[in-house]
Amino acid sequence: MADRYELRLPALEVRQGDRKIYCFAVDGKKLHSFAAVSRVRRDDDSNLQGYQRPEVLSHIRGIRRYLESDNAMLPNALVLAFDENVRFETGARRKDGVDYSVPGELVIPVDESLPDEDKPALIVDGQQRSAAIRDADLVEFPVAAVGFIADNHDDQRSQFILVNSTKPLPKGLIHELLPETSGHLPPAYARKRLPAQLMTRLNTDGQGPFYGRIASPTSPDGNIKDTAILRMLEHSLFEGALYQYRNPEDGSGDVDRMVQHLRSFWIMVKDTFSDAWRLPPRQSRLTHGAGIQAMGFVMDSLTDGMQAEEVDCDAVRNAVLGLMPVTAWTSGMWRFPDGEQRRWNGLQNTPNDIRLLTDLLVRAVHN
Repeated sequence: MADRYELRLPALEVRQGDRKIYCFAVDGKKLHSFAAVSRVRRDDDSNLQGYQRPEVLSHIRGIRRYLESDNAMLPNALVLAFDENVRFETGARRKDGVDYSVPGELVIPVDESLPDEDKPALIVDGQQRSAAIRDADLVEFPVAAVGFIADNHDDQRSQFILVNSTKPLPKGLIHELLPETSGHLPPAYARKRLPAQLMTRLNTDGQGPFYGRIASPTSPDGNIKDTAILRMLEHSLFEGALYQYRNPEDGSGDVDRMVQHLRSFWIMVKDTFSDAWRLPPRQSRLTHGAGIQAMGFVMDSLTDGMQAEEVDCDAVRNAVLGLMPVTAWTSGMWRFPDGEQRRWNGLQNTPNDIRLLTDLLVRAVHN
């Protein structure tokens, strides 16, 4: 194919007030022959140029792996800003059709020898997706796109801010949706799917101590942070007592036995520290993120390698009971081996404080 040609794409021209947008599909492999990314930078006079952040390679790799998986789909449209060299040619329309949309062809001049700054289109939204398609080991991957003819760079930058200003989904909603999600997920979400599934089971387990206690979109009265529970479960699944029930090959696991394991241990915690367990995190460090995660480490230390049916035993119960002299969940002082002392609510949900509390508790159960 010649270096210069016209790409003619079936499109729909949609009128929005005084503006027009063009909805069309294009092979993502051809996208970079006529579209570029406007990188944000300052010129020699400190004037702002462009608007896009650098490529996020880890994000691109994640999307690429997804695209190369079976049944991959990208339903979200890319957004392109065209210059005046792109035109729309109206096609035949139905007499009884609506007047705000017109079928036709989008005609994009392609000159593969042009540098990026002279290409007739800029990618306003979707640079990571388009880069992943570019790098993917695929012959073609058609994507939906929406384009508009920009008046100038300020117009492009305004549209870029608008399409990227949508508030991200709340993490709590994502955690709630993950267990019911099938198919390929980005690695960060795939790792959390089993912990999220377990968390949902704990929150709906009428026989367990966490029943209705974990805050989520469908459990608005819960007062234990879902993120604290997820971190506790994730550590145990990958490095602790729950690892034995997990299939490291496919990420699945024996959820019923995991729930039994967790239920047995945390019922002991609830029974041993019943007053602290009833209180919300602002009144109790046991239900606070630091307490949940530290006690999760205690569970791993006491029950690692123990079968779910064996967890409910005197040895574990007595070990948890043995923590009473060193804990200050709702009042008093935490007294650490190195001489440091903190008020009961002086511990925060930070890695250092969680480590400090974990060391104290794990040391106590093994003395």
